[in-house]
Parts: sequence; C-alpha cells; structure tokens
Amino acid sequence: MRAEREILISVLKLTRDGPASIELIAKNSRMPSSVVEEQIKKFLSLNLAEKKGTLIRVSPLQRLKIAFRAITLGADIERVCRNLSWKEFEDVAVTAFQTNGYSTIKHLRFRHENRMWEIDVLATKGKIVLCVDCKRWMKRLAASTMNKMAKAQIERVKALSKSFSKIMDKLTFPVEGRIFLIPMILSLVPASSKFCNGVPIVPILQLQNFLDEFPAHIHLLNFIEVKL
Repeated sequence: MRAEREILISVLKLTRDGPASIELIAKNSRMPSSVVEEQIKKFLSLNLAEKKGTLIRVSPLQRLKIAFRAITLGADIERVCRNLSWKEFEDVAVTAFQTNGYSTIKHLRFRHENRMWEIDVLATKGKIVLCVDCKRWMKRLAASTMNKMAKAQIERVKALSKSFSKIMDKLTFPVEGRIFLIPMILSLVPASSKFCNGVPIVPILQLQNFLDEFPAHIHLLNFIEVKL
C-alpha cells in the first residue's frame, strides 16, 4: 500500500506539466524500478494512466482519480493537493458540466453593494443555474467549517441574484424568464455530509452521478428564484 501511494504521488507531481519517464518516477518515489513497473501496470488496468514507451501520460481527469486514490490509501491530503492546480480542478468540472449539456462560465466577477464578488463556475441548463464554489481543501473539515462555507456560498448567490440583470452582457448563452440560482460546493474529497444548509457538497469524481440524479435532489436544495 505504501509503495502504491508513494508512486501515485510521484506520478501526480511529475506529470503536472507533461509526460514523465518511469525512471524519473522511480527516482522521485525512491522505489525500485521493478516495483514502479508493476504499479504502472496496475494503473494502466485501472485507467489511471497511459503508457507510450517509457513515458507515462495522464489526462486531467486521470490526475484527479490518481489524487483521490492516493488519499484513500492514506496519503496526506495537503501533500496530494499541492500537486493539483486550481485550473485543472476547475477544467475537469467545466468539462463534466458541458458534457451534460450545461453552458459554463469560469470566474464570473460582479459588483454588488460596493464589493466585488466571484463565482468559480456558473453552469446553466434551461432555467437551472448552478453557482459552483470549487474547493480543494487541504484537511478534513469540521461540520462548523462546512457550515460557514455553505453560508458563504449562499451569500454569494444572493448577491448574484440582486445583480443578475447587470451581468447579462457577460453571459455567452441566452437566459430569460424565471431562473433558479442554486449554490453548490465542489470538493476533491467527500465531506461529512452531502448537503449543508441545502447546499450540495459534491466530490468532483461523483459530479456525473450528481448530475444524473439532479431531478431527484432538487427538492432538497437551497435556491433563489430570479425573474428577468
């Protein structure tokens, strides 16, 4: 288990900017090349990586799966997250939303009551507007901290609801009539609760399941109706 965990973290670290050689992974993880070769075979069978010659390639989604697997094997969350960029975390989320028919905007900034606000990802489909806060928290969070995060996201969405008509020119998709703004938190690892103050807290690797089951969850969600 330790060998797999260390090799996973080395793969995550070394493939951040492109492919990495098996030799370099062995050196970084301080594991024998034979052990690394065996683990790489396992990663290939789990679709965690691709191999071309002696080079290991991983996609953004595979990098997130590698990070999650390392954490489940006992790796320190902070150590894992240091090797994940905010951009790739958000890009995987955007791709998942778009694959499911959502139009998206990253880093929507707006002003309300003399203050600047930002929504990490705005995902819209029909009358539904998911307002997503992306979190790669570095440690296990207490329920009180989760509660503060959920309340902060609700506050952002309330500010957006009062300013929505002013940010229409920033949208790249049509929005009209009645829409429903839904605050949401996207995380790397599962939280202690799936919902907090009506805000869904969704591990990014379970985002597809959440979107598939979205109609069944909608009555549990905190939302703000806006009439345009």
